[in-house]
Amino acid sequence: MTTAARRRIVFLDVDGTILEHGSHIAPGTAGAVRAARAAGHLVYLSTGRSASDIHPKVAEIGFDGAVTNSGALAVSGDEVVVDRPLSREAAERMIAALKGRGIRYFLQTRDGVYASDDMAELMREYAAALDAREAAGEEVRPEDSLVGLAQRTFPSADEADLSRIDKAVFVSDHAEGMDELRADLGDEFLIVPGSMPLPGGSNGEINEADTTKGSAIELLLAHLGIDAADAIAVGDSWNDIEMFQVCGVAVAMGNAHPELKELADFVTTDVLDDGIARAFARLGLV
Repeated sequence: MTTAARRRIVFLDVDGTILEHGSHIAPGTAGAVRAARAAGHLVYLSTGRSASDIHPKVAEIGFDGAVTNSGALAVSGDEVVVDRPLSREAAERMIAALKGRGIRYFLQTRDGVYASDDMAELMREYAAALDAREAAGEEVRPEDSLVGLAQRTFPSADEADLSRIDKAVFVSDHAEGMDELRADLGDEFLIVPGSMPLPGGSNGEINEADTTKGSAIELLLAHLGIDAADAIAVGDSWNDIEMFQVCGVAVAMGNAHPELKELADFVTTDVLDDGIARAFARLGLV
């Protein structure tokens, strides 16, 4: 337990932590974040999403900064603290492996998200299927709908500047897709299961091996002059593991992967059961 007098810095994952996949946020989340900041604590986002792809409902809550693209970019206020895209050679190798396996993909930069032609087609088909289900009167759960993602139009991956690629998100038609990519790309890359329920046999994220939320947080803490013991990580998925390892306190959402719960100091309630607000209260931040 902490006291309000002790200044803390909190890193919040987005999908599955702040935002239920789609557009749903628990009633107490915004108030808890704002109250913690008003009490003098710092609250940062820490997400696999691109900096340009933060949901408006999340952004409007208000934060002190953000770690985005799974640690490739970190900002404090308007100051860029970490900016480490893949080398052009690494980006080309990653894309070649994805194409060689026939795996659909998004490419993320600090400024946008680009889609391979087959990924764009998959999203269009997925959106049409969801529309058909809703028209037939079927219930579409928030975690299945990916509200906003399926309906979006993405620029082509062929238009992306390969010197500014931060990461890739991929969808394979079969369960072995992740293992195939790990075999192709080796230790130079970190490949983890994705946190968004994209259609397909398997999906995941690809970063450079040393580019993680955790390593970005370490650089950000050093920049801010804050001890890791005063840092709190809250998350639910595979790309939160390194964040849990570097922060003094790790909190898993009730809906987190079981393996992540085992690494946590405690488990709060689910994302839509005010998991963040309850965690903030338990930690004495509000």
